[in-house]
Amino acid sequence: MGTGTWWCVAAAWAELLAAAVLLRVPGRGGGTGSAGPVPGPEALALLRGGRRAAVTVALVALHQRGAVAAGRKHTVRANGGPGRTRDPVQLAVHRSLRNALPPRTLALRPEARRAVDGLRAELGRTGLLRPPGRRRAARLLLAAAPLTLAAGLLADASAGGGPGLVPVLALGLPVVLAALALLRLPTATRAARRLLAELRERHPLPAHRNEVTDGRLVQLFVALYGDPALALFLPRFSRDGGLLDHLDSGGR
Repeated sequence: MGTGTWWCVAAAWAELLAAAVLLRVPGRGGGTGSAGPVPGPEALALLRGGRRAAVTVALVALHQRGAVAAGRKHTVRANGGPGRTRDPVQLAVHRSLRNALPPRTLALRPEARRAVDGLRAELGRTGLLRPPGRRRAARLLLAAAPLTLAAGLLADASAGGGPGLVPVLALGLPVVLAALALLRLPTATRAARRLLAELRERHPLPAHRNEVTDGRLVQLFVALYGDPALALFLPRFSRDGGLLDHLDSGGR
């Protein structure tokens, strides 16, 4: 096996290690759940279910103030002003409702996307989400590592180094397997998953909706549990407005 092939193997390992460093989020005293204030409902929903979940919680909050209502054919429409709120996600979602939209489409509107991306960046700074820029860079490195190995194999083959194939595979296969594992790493960090588990333990979903009268607590339940909480606390709005996943035909 030639020197150039060894360099390719070493480069692939370097790309893998650099990606692992980018994806690593240092622990912060056991996570926000024990070292700082608990994020708001939209932020918790983002940790649990991504962009669509955060927009859903914003819609619930707006609906509680009468600012949005269910439209026709599983859409949501504005129903007056946004009310007294400074929440950037709620304001952006309301401004995006110039026309009635399905919730999935609403989550992709530029203004709503920017607001959720701002929330995502904030959670990245607290160590609850892997920062988007670092995650993108890591994914590029992870995609490059197998290509670098392939270049080494081609170089070895073109040089007539058939016997060197076995050591290349022995050193390269762990790189490919580790790259695939890291590509599947969730956006939410271990601290975020621990925080969500702690909050679910503290706030189990009640059996009856009349057990909860605090609107903010309803938002928390929707953030933590998604569809089951929507069906329990806001069955008509969730069904008619297309908030429940099985009623919305768009992509996530």
